[in-house]
Amino acid sequence: MNKRHIIIGLSAAIAFQGVVLATEYINSVTPLMFGKEYRIKTRPLDPRSLFRGNYARLSYDTSQMKLYSEIKEKNLRRDDVVYVQLNPLEEGLHQLGTITLEPPAGVPFIRGRVANRWFGHGSYDVKFGIEAYFAPKEKALELEREVRRGAIAVVMISSSGKAALKEVEVQPKE
Repeated sequence: MNKRHIIIGLSAAIAFQGVVLATEYINSVTPLMFGKEYRIKTRPLDPRSLFRGNYARLSYDTSQMKLYSEIKEKNLRRDDVVYVQLNPLEEGLHQLGTITLEPPAGVPFIRGRVANRWFGHGSYDVKFGIEAYFAPKEKALELEREVRRGAIAVVMISSSGKAALKEVEVQPKE
């Protein structure tokens, strides 16, 4: 094998890695650029251990979901894709609602993946990719103190249901 073949092979390998990284980046920012904004109530997942580094772990009312009858008989496995309808509430908020295996027609929805199954309870832990909020250290420390009162997750959702967490708004003191 001559030097030219080695250089071409190395160049192709480097170019391939660049394409993979660029694709991942574009895929992650697409909901932020082209998605529609939804506001969903959130709370800290574990108030005693809220931060690891500079991010907050968040939980949503239906992150641990009871499956509805239309898909209860299905034996879902880890990483299976599910779709959750977004139901409008007062003041521009949305609540996670019915879970299905196909994207619901004519209503907003968010796409998630099954993370765990809680046998005997008919429940699944579903991850949407919006469970961690990254912030600079100062903002993260402030958020840690204030988010226990309750917070609103501002989420951008693309037409395919892919979600990205835009920001977390702390509810005002009462």
